[in-house]
Amino acid sequence: MTHVAVIDVGKTNAKLALVDGETLAEIAVVTRPNRPLPGPPWPHADLEGHWRFFLHHLAAFHARHGIDAISVTTHGAAAVLLDGQGGVAAPMLDYEHAGPGALAADYDRLRPDFARTGSPRLPMGLNLGAQLHWLLATDPGLRDRIAHVVTYPQYWGWRLTGQLASDVTSLGCHTDLWDPWQGRFSDLVDRLGLAGRIAPARRSDEILGGLTAQVAAETGIPAGTPVAVGIHDSNASLYPYVLGRQAPFAVVSTGTWVVAMAVGGDAVAPDPARDVLVNVNALGQPVPSARFMGGREYEQVRAGCMAAPTRADRECALAEEVMILPAVEPGSGPFKGRAMEWLGPYPSDGQRMVALSWYLALMTATCLDLIGARGPAIIEGPFARNSDYLDMLAALRPEGVEVAASSTGTSVGAALLCLGAAFTPRTMAWPVPDNAGALRDYAAQWHKSAVTPTRSCPAASR
Repeated sequence: MTHVAVIDVGKTNAKLALVDGETLAEIAVVTRPNRPLPGPPWPHADLEGHWRFFLHHLAAFHARHGIDAISVTTHGAAAVLLDGQGGVAAPMLDYEHAGPGALAADYDRLRPDFARTGSPRLPMGLNLGAQLHWLLATDPGLRDRIAHVVTYPQYWGWRLTGQLASDVTSLGCHTDLWDPWQGRFSDLVDRLGLAGRIAPARRSDEILGGLTAQVAAETGIPAGTPVAVGIHDSNASLYPYVLGRQAPFAVVSTGTWVVAMAVGGDAVAPDPARDVLVNVNALGQPVPSARFMGGREYEQVRAGCMAAPTRADRECALAEEVMILPAVEPGSGPFKGRAMEWLGPYPSDGQRMVALSWYLALMTATCLDLIGARGPAIIEGPFARNSDYLDMLAALRPEGVEVAASSTGTSVGAALLCLGAAFTPRTMAWPVPDNAGALRDYAAQWHKSAVTPTRSCPAASR
């Protein structure tokens, strides 16, 4: 039996999971909040806090179950700058910090065109290139301190193995630093003066190196235990399907970000103004993608509400067209720049929750349409447990909606990097609901209103 420990750092939580190599089930999981430290000098990741957490639980997992390999997956738009001694040259900037926006005009003169990178221009530090540009301008001595730039999964790989790399999925995640068509760094690397300092790009499924003697002594895991190069988290959800599923299909990875990725879909011209981009999968192949901050939007509108919608709530929300117009998070997604509005009468808590689920499904369907998705849409992550979300999507997607049998797509995908075998995840077809016609009528009105907002109600302040 093989046990793969997976370091999984999302934007909201940092997690360590132990995945059984035969069943691909998580047999142990621990989490801690991923709260940025406030600074000085700027809001930054709690790298040392995460590292102590990972070491402690790696030791506990190994003592209890045994660990045979380690893999890493993290959110995108992140890299760590290392100095010549392998220490952190500057705190890892939180990509939601507004600082890079102050130099947006200067950065826009440097960045390559969307046609070259598949990377849309995004706010704050969501383009990694914009982060690097701002950091270099803000800290005049930083350029001389930087010896290496490593994308975020490989920072943890560096701590585990002492080996340096970047990975193609993290470089291909709207960084402006990567040309997905040629599979090489973009011109921006030279323009930033970082040529030769970004760690070499490797495929996610390669072995980065073996566990160092120091980490082995702290955890009890044998030195030399293999550590995979690592992968961007949305691509970790996609990876099992790339290995074992016939195109066309789409995977929707849900979490803080909802990312729709099309494999073998229709050829469409990506629209960067609507947050459509080209990701790069673990095999180095371009993948048309679109996304919005759905998990964050869910929490903002829910505001702690635990109400479970009733049949009456659903019928009332349909009849009265209680709906949320985009965008709850206006900084990204297919309707970025727009402010959220409520339509219809002031909703009860149950109506608010069902309208929220339908809103998230309509945003997802919009993303799938924008990337020319064909075949079934496979839903991974927490939204796969939301029946109202799935009902709306199933009403709108004639080629079907499927739900991943496991809710741990990122951990399974990351673990597969170490296992060297194809795996076709089990999915369940979600049935078309009995009220599909009414849901499609609701969706048509939502689209009409999303293009031309008509009115709002006091519920918008809830």
